[in-house]
Amino acid sequence: MRLSEFWALMEQEFGRGYAAVVASTQMLGSLGGRTVDQALTDGEPVRRIWEAVVRDMEVPPDHQHLPDPPRRQ
Repeated sequence: MRLSEFWALMEQEFGRGYAAVVASTQMLGSLGGRTVDQALTDGEPVRRIWEAVVRDMEVPPDHQHLPDPPRRQ
């Protein structure tokens, strides 16, 4: 997972402005009590961070992936 995909998922789930607030303030047990921002700074793999967000913030399964891009006709 690329960092840009991670942020797109965060914004999809929490909204553009609130995603940054969640990332900087919400301590996640699955990340050892670190915030998303702290885990990113520590070099934690982005996919692992997203999985922690999904688990700890109870992101519904249908929100855990980016929608498929529209098909060209």
